[in-house]
Amino acid sequence: MDKILVINPNSTEAVTRGIDEACAPLRMPGGPAIDCVTLKAGPPGIETQQHVDGVVSPLLSLVRKNEKKYSAFVIACYSDPGLHSLREATRKPVLGISECGILTALTLGQKFGVIAILKQSIPRHLRYVAALGVSARLAGELPVGLRVVELSDEKKTFRRMVEVGKALRDAHGADVVVMGCAGMARYRKPLQDAVGIPVVEPTQAAVAMAIGRVRLNWAGN
Repeated sequence: MDKILVINPNSTEAVTRGIDEACAPLRMPGGPAIDCVTLKAGPPGIETQQHVDGVVSPLLSLVRKNEKKYSAFVIACYSDPGLHSLREATRKPVLGISECGILTALTLGQKFGVIAILKQSIPRHLRYVAALGVSARLAGELPVGLRVVELSDEKKTFRRMVEVGKALRDAHGADVVVMGCAGMARYRKPLQDAVGIPVVEPTQAAVAMAIGRVRLNWAGN
C-alpha cells in the first residue's frame, strides 16, 4: 500500500497528535496510509526565520532516510521550511501546508484571511504570499498572540481564534480563513461553525492533495 509521511518540523508532540487527528477523515480503505511524525531535532515551535532555516537540514535527512518507504511527503509547518530543497532531494511529491492551504482557500472564496500565531510571523508569511503571486487575494493576516506551545490551552486558543476569525471576516472582508499554524488543527470545525465562513486547515489541504498525487501518479513537483 502507498504511504504518505506527514512531518511536524517542531518537536512538540501535542502538535503532532493534533495533526494526526486532523488527518483522520482522509484515511480510507485502500489507502494511501497516512503516517505523522515529529522532527525531534526541531525547536518547540517554528516561530522565526532562524527556526525555519534551522530545520531544513534535519528535514532533508529525514526525507532521504524514508524516501523508499513513502510515496509522498507533507511538511506540516505554515512556513513551508525547506520545501524547494526537499523537492530537489526526492522525485516523490513534496507538499507544503502553506502553499496547499492558500491554494485551497482560493477555490473557496475571493479573499482569504490568515490566522497567525504571533505578530512577528506575519512578515514572513506575507513574503511567501507575494512569492506565490496571490497578494491581491489576501484580505489580511492577524495574530492570536500565542506561542506554539500555548496552543494546547484549548479555551484560550479557541476564544482568540474566534475573535481573530471574526475580525478578518468583518473588518478585512475575508470570505474564507486559513489557519496559519499546524498546531491549530484540532480547532477547524468549531472555528468554522463560529465564524460562519469556510475555514481551511492547511495540513488537511496538503494531505488531500498528496492523496490525489499518489492515486493519480502525478510525480512532478
